[in-house]
Amino acid sequence: MDSNSYASAGADLDLVGVQKRFPGFTAVEELDLHIPAGSFFALLGPSGCGKTTTLRMVAGLEDPTAGRILIGGEDVTAHKPHQRPVNTVFQSYALFPHMTILENVAFGLRRRRVSSPLERAHEALRLVELDHVADRKPAQLSGGQQQRVALARAVVNRPALLLLDEPLGALDLKLRRQMQQELKQIQQEVGLTFLHVTHDQEEAMTMADTVAVMNKGRIEQMGAPEELYELPRTVFVANFLGKSNLFAVDVTGGSDQALQASLAGTTISLLRSRTERESGSITVGVRPEKLRLHRQPPTDTAGQNVLGPGRITDVSFIGVSTEYTVDVPGIGAVEVFSQNVEAGPAAGLGDEVWLSWHVEHTFGLADDRLETGALTADLSTRAIATRSS
Repeated sequence: MDSNSYASAGADLDLVGVQKRFPGFTAVEELDLHIPAGSFFALLGPSGCGKTTTLRMVAGLEDPTAGRILIGGEDVTAHKPHQRPVNTVFQSYALFPHMTILENVAFGLRRRRVSSPLERAHEALRLVELDHVADRKPAQLSGGQQQRVALARAVVNRPALLLLDEPLGALDLKLRRQMQQELKQIQQEVGLTFLHVTHDQEEAMTMADTVAVMNKGRIEQMGAPEELYELPRTVFVANFLGKSNLFAVDVTGGSDQALQASLAGTTISLLRSRTERESGSITVGVRPEKLRLHRQPPTDTAGQNVLGPGRITDVSFIGVSTEYTVDVPGIGAVEVFSQNVEAGPAAGLGDEVWLSWHVEHTFGLADDRLETGALTADLSTRAIATRSS
């Protein structure tokens, strides 16, 4: 198909000082956000963080208490939903059961009296590779196919902005991953601006060019997925994007490029370019997969941090990797993810081990120092399969 016909429809989305207050609480604080035309942008956060309210305000389903919403430079704050160049794909497919797939896709075009509605509907179905089921009814399709029909029905209207509200939440894990790849490919082909709301960090990081992590009505951090994962700025972001080992340390000195800090009597290092704070009591972290287990004390090497000895208190073999919990005296439980390059786990329950990691994998956070010595961060509100990532 000629995707250029869609590409010309993409537009910037700008939120300027947008706020939403409900009786008794504020769902969205003053939010300033710029999403460039043609980008795939994800709003990521737990339930109640304000992400869905933000999407509903963009769609015109909620009125902001304050602020402006601009699409393609046009202020649409006061526009009704049908007056905005926006379409939404929800988790529920909301297809008409009595209509064929083709008629479902063409429905909006017919209502707007667009010329050649069936031709354009076929074009949209070819985009999602479902034109061969055009004459079937929704009940004859799988959940993944129905979701692709819902996407075709939205794209066929050629909106400037496509809103995705947890669109893959009803699918099983394998199908969800397949749809993640397909959605990203379709977005690149059609060139529309996608705003994707999700609580699933793997989904956001797989598809989006830019991810904004939202918490309590505010954006905590925004950037490319790799940037957010490798260099989180706050405890919340470190918690929400996978798992992190977080430590309370005291900065004791340093050089132009690196800081030294005391962790329960052990000196560790971190790069100044990878920390939000450079003095006093701070919180630092390292991802579990960056740690290495050693049966003997590792050689003292420049550029390497070492903790231990500690004792393995839990072993979880999960196929591609093994997750260890190591109790280090004075520090607490430390999580280690080790890829299974050999047959089975490399160490067992009760083994004495040392831990090491490269200095450049340490990150320093902006938050006040944690009260505990060590904290393995993991939010129960996350609906993400860290074990399968």
